[in-house]
Amino acid sequence: MKRSHKIWLSLFLFPLLVACSDAPMYEKVYSFKNQEWKQDEKMKFVVDIKDTSKIYDFTVLVRTTTDYPYNNLWMFMKSIAPDGTTGREPIQMYITNPDGSWVGTKSGSTVETPLSFKSRKMPMKGKYTFILEQGITDSEVTDILDLILRVDYAKED
Repeated sequence: MKRSHKIWLSLFLFPLLVACSDAPMYEKVYSFKNQEWKQDEKMKFVVDIKDTSKIYDFTVLVRTTTDYPYNNLWMFMKSIAPDGTTGREPIQMYITNPDGSWVGTKSGSTVETPLSFKSRKMPMKGKYTFILEQGITDSEVTDILDLILRVDYAKED
């Protein structure tokens, strides 16, 4: 290959390699029909953990419209480990601060709010299932666009 072609090829491939290195280990997006999360809708995420020596960062991202009617969002997270062990815990995600400003990032009429969990090692290899359901007493939560679970390898210091 000619030298000029190698230079152009490397200039093209380098940004792709750098961009790919920031990709999450796992990410799944659920979009809500009519921007409504109904009480009986459960979002299921299956994360395959192959390396128990690594530390993982778990983040739930909720995308709402600026018309979201509450200052928070209650959810329940059920977790099922590869050995069948289960747990269920309530999660409160603040969408607005006490002064009414957005906790997350606003872009136009969309707000993306993250909720990060403590970095952790997973105790066993295999598939972990996480099921999220809304925990508000109304039969549906309106102005919800998407719910995302992202798992990243923790950054090493």
